[in-house]
Amino acid sequence: MEKLLGFAPDADPTMPGVLTDCTNFIPYEGGMKGCPTGVTPSGVPALAAACQGVAVVTKLDDTRRIIAGTSAKLYELLSGAWSDLSAVGGYSGSADTRWQFAQFGNTTLAANQANVIQSSTGAAFAAIATAPQARVIFTVGSFVMALNTIDGTYGTQPDRWWCSATYDETSWTPSLSTLATTGRLVSTPGQIVAGGRLGEYAVAYKERAIYIGQFVGAPAVWDWLQVTGGEAGCVGLEAWCDIGGAHFIIGQDNIWLFDGSRPQPVGVGQVRQWFYQNSNPSYRYLTKCIFDKQNNVVWVFYPGMGSTACDSVMVYHVQTKQWGLATQTIEAVANYISAGVTIDGLDAVSATIDGLSNSFDSQFWLSGGRALSTVNSSHQLQLITGSAATSSFTTGDYGDDDRVSLLNKIRIRFAPNYQPTGSASTYRKMTEGDALTTGSTAVMNDSKFDVLQSARWHSASFTFTGDSRVLGIGFSLTAQGSA
Repeated sequence: MEKLLGFAPDADPTMPGVLTDCTNFIPYEGGMKGCPTGVTPSGVPALAAACQGVAVVTKLDDTRRIIAGTSAKLYELLSGAWSDLSAVGGYSGSADTRWQFAQFGNTTLAANQANVIQSSTGAAFAAIATAPQARVIFTVGSFVMALNTIDGTYGTQPDRWWCSATYDETSWTPSLSTLATTGRLVSTPGQIVAGGRLGEYAVAYKERAIYIGQFVGAPAVWDWLQVTGGEAGCVGLEAWCDIGGAHFIIGQDNIWLFDGSRPQPVGVGQVRQWFYQNSNPSYRYLTKCIFDKQNNVVWVFYPGMGSTACDSVMVYHVQTKQWGLATQTIEAVANYISAGVTIDGLDAVSATIDGLSNSFDSQFWLSGGRALSTVNSSHQLQLITGSAATSSFTTGDYGDDDRVSLLNKIRIRFAPNYQPTGSASTYRKMTEGDALTTGSTAVMNDSKFDVLQSARWHSASFTFTGDSRVLGIGFSLTAQGSA
C-alpha cells in the first residue's frame, strides 16, 4: 500500500502515490482528506456589499474586534449585526480597492490607498490628519509602516514608504525627535505591491524584488536592503502570508518561502507549472493567501483560467509539503476566532444533533478557537469547518513499461471513523505516452473496489461523499508476461 503524496501534476505520473488531479481534496498531517465546507456562524448576517477586506484584531485586554470593509464603508460585527463605523461621508474606494488592517495597542488602523489612514479605538473610524494614503499598512516594533503611498508633500509615489512616530500611530510628520520618516525603494523598477512584518524586520515586496528593512535609529531610522535571489517578488497585495518565522509568497513565475535570508522555491516538480498554466495571468494579482495555523496549511485562493474572481484554491501543508485542490468563490479571507458554544446555545446552531455540520473536534466549539473563514460571493462570512461534501482524486499510473498486468482490485486505507461512501472509474493504456482508455467502474465495498482490466499502465479516479481521510492506496496487479 502506497502513501498518497498529494496533488503533484508536474511530477512523474508513475511515481507511486502521486495524484494527477483532485477536487475538494486537501492534505492533512496523516494523508489527504475531503475539504471542509463553509458554515455560517450563528447570528452573523451578510454584508450590504462586496467585502474588500476583513480582519480579526486583538486589543490589549485580549478582547477582539471583527472589522470588514466595502468600497464605501467600514463595519464592525457587534451583537449579531454589522455596525457602520465609517468616518463621516464614507470612503471613495473603487471596485478594485482593498482594505488592509493593523492593530497598534488598542487602536485599529485601516488603509485602502483611496483615503487617508483611518483609526478607531472602539467608536467610529476617523482619518489620521498627518498620515498618508497607503496601499499597505502593518506594525513592526514600535512603529506603523505604510507602503505605496499618496500624500500632500510627495504626491503619488508607489515606491515610497513611511513610518509613524515611535509608539505613536497618530504622528506621521517627519521628525528626528519622533523618528517619523519616509523614503523610497528605487533600486528596482515598479511599485511596492505588498508588505508585512517578519520578526523585528519590515519586508516590502515588488513584483520582482524583495526589500528587507531594519530599524537603525536616527537619522536614517530604517535601513532597507534588496534581498538577493533573482527576481523573486509578490504578485499582489494579499498574495502572501506569514507562516510563523517565514513568509509564503506567490510570485510572478514561482512560489516562494522567505525567512529573511534568501527566498526558496516551493512546489517545483509538484504544482508550480500547473498553477501558472491554470490561473488567470491578468487577474493573478487578486490571489489571497492565508495560514491556517491550527491545521498547519496555507490556503491559496486565486482566479482560475478565464475567471476574474477568486474561485479556485490550492492548499499546501507546511510540514508534509503536500498539495491539494478545492473550489470556492470568495471575496475575502481571515482567521476567525470563535466565542465558543455552550450546551444551552446548541439550539442556535441546529435544532437536532444530526443537523450539526461541525465535527466535535472542530475549533468552532472552543472559546477562542481559531478557524479559517471566508466571505463568500454573497458577502456572507463563513467558517470553513463544516463536514466535507463531495471530494475526488485521480491517481498516477501504476504498472511497468515492459510488462502487461491484470488489475483486479484497488484498496484504500482510511483513517478510523473517516470512511465515506465512494465509487471509482478505472483507466488503462499500453504505453505511458498514450491517451487513456476508460475501463470499468465500481462501488466501494469493504474499503475496496473490485475491477478487472489488463494493460501495462493503470490509473483510477475516486469520488467520495462525506468526510474522508485517506492514508494510503494499493493497486492489486498480477503480472501477465512481457509485451
